[in-house]
Amino acid sequence: MRGIGRTPEGRIPGGRTPGGRTPATCMGLGCAQLGGLYEAMDEAAARAIVDTAWELGIRYFDTAPYYGFTLSEHRLGAALRERPRGDYVISTKVGRLMEPDRSVRPGECGWAAPLPFRPRFDYTYEGILRSHEDSLQRLGMDFVDILYVHDIGRVTHGARHAFYWDQLTSGGGFRALVKLRDEGSIHAFGLGVNEWEAVADALAVCDLDCALLAGRYTLLEQASREPLLDRCAARGVGIVIGGPFNSGILAGNRKFNYEDAPAGIVARVEAIEATCREAGVPLQAAALQFPMAHPAVVACIPGAQSPAQLRQNAAWFVQAIPPGLWSTLARDGLIDPRAPVPAAS
Repeated sequence: MRGIGRTPEGRIPGGRTPGGRTPATCMGLGCAQLGGLYEAMDEAAARAIVDTAWELGIRYFDTAPYYGFTLSEHRLGAALRERPRGDYVISTKVGRLMEPDRSVRPGECGWAAPLPFRPRFDYTYEGILRSHEDSLQRLGMDFVDILYVHDIGRVTHGARHAFYWDQLTSGGGFRALVKLRDEGSIHAFGLGVNEWEAVADALAVCDLDCALLAGRYTLLEQASREPLLDRCAARGVGIVIGGPFNSGILAGNRKFNYEDAPAGIVARVEAIEATCREAGVPLQAAALQFPMAHPAVVACIPGAQSPAQLRQNAAWFVQAIPPGLWSTLARDGLIDPRAPVPAAS
């Protein structure tokens, strides 16, 4: 089982290692909460979370323009700018342009206190370049390490998926990302999505470095293993695990895919939790460590609402887990018996 330290083979998340760069850590910090996801967070609390992450040795931070309608990027940049830029890895996302809008109200899209900007999807060549430049200004930095194409997919866009996929492909979105990588403005790019199928489709048309997969390879669900993760491992495409608690159901809040969990999901989680309890293992520790066993996975980035919660996540991430837990879960059909599992600590 890997600790909070460096990613395998000294890589940043993804397959390319720029010379002289400090690699990311296996446990990173997802920064949606800094944007006020579900609960408002003030400036001091946001800064305290980033400072605590640094104290714990975490050196990979993921944000997005969409988080708090630019609030997360502002806060993360302010907290990191005083740190040596070569000592950490930061990723943000493209695919939405944030436009001023006075009509934005608290609670929109789950953001408790968003800034007065409204997102507009744009995956074109010009839209990707503009989104990247806007993020640099909000962060107050001259480069980011990784850009993820945010929320492309059939479930997200429904009938508009073909339109936006065309923007990304023939419309030049991927070409803009290749340009930024080739000129050294970024070190890697990929997709940041809740739909593993979108990553599989993208691999067929573009040379991705990595992907941030939120909620689709977890202790609760492993359907993406054979179609995607095994393929990524063979191609050297790094997978970053976002949403390791499946929106919270694996951490006790009964949320799944950002909504109230259906009865079938609740029952399955209760069965997993009962097995963990019998083994003397917190469900959250098993949830954080399980996906790290797959050879494609290079990092896991849970979020946190407070420094105390972040410290608890870090402790769970390195807690010793008896190997018998995984074999029992596989025997009882609660995890895919073909999925790689963590070795003894």
